[in-house]
Amino acid sequence: MKKILVLFLMLLISSINCYAKEEVNVDLEKNTSIQKRINEVGFRILNANKLDKHITFLYHDEDVLIKGDPSVVKRQVALYDKDLQYIESDDELAALIARETSKAIKTFDGAMGGLISSLHVKMAPKKFEIVADKRAVDYLVKAGYNPLGLITFINKTCPQARQDVISRRNLTSKRLMFIYEKIYYNYPYFLVNNTYMNNSYYQNFLLNSIENRRLLEQKIKTRSTGRVHYE
Repeated sequence: MKKILVLFLMLLISSINCYAKEEVNVDLEKNTSIQKRINEVGFRILNANKLDKHITFLYHDEDVLIKGDPSVVKRQVALYDKDLQYIESDDELAALIARETSKAIKTFDGAMGGLISSLHVKMAPKKFEIVADKRAVDYLVKAGYNPLGLITFINKTCPQARQDVISRRNLTSKRLMFIYEKIYYNYPYFLVNNTYMNNSYYQNFLLNSIENRRLLEQKIKTRSTGRVHYE
């Protein structure tokens, strides 16, 4: 009886170990596949835009954030499951990578190996958030992606703050309008031939930006070159 019990326990332990190994292998294959896709999109953006600065791309499957902003501190674009779960197309994945790459590239500019520029980004996050969004639009277009994916991704992932005065982040509605304005002036093709018109998230953006788009229309009619104060 004891021998049978010992044999049973050995078989049970062996089965558990095999299952654990299979689970680890499955997770490894999944992580490797995601990392490969991120690298392909990331380096396509770097190469298409002739960004001759060394930027790396890192996927984290756990919701453990790297201390600080890795795009500014480490010149590394880090992506997490909490963001990737919202991505539904290559355009949206490229959009996320492009705007983080934009921040990382900024840290190579200027004195002390870009240290001063990094400090500027940290001290004026609202200003450089808009700068990064606009530059990301250029990166996306040059790499062959639809920049409207940046609008749908931000619309899904960034909640609207209560106010825009003391916050360190811009109102999401304001960010989306500056992106829309950038596309309108520089890449109108994507609005004329809008493949996102039936996208639910893009339609939601249109619904929530009626007043801001009216302000943009007024700016266009008056041929003003000044910045519109979007809300």
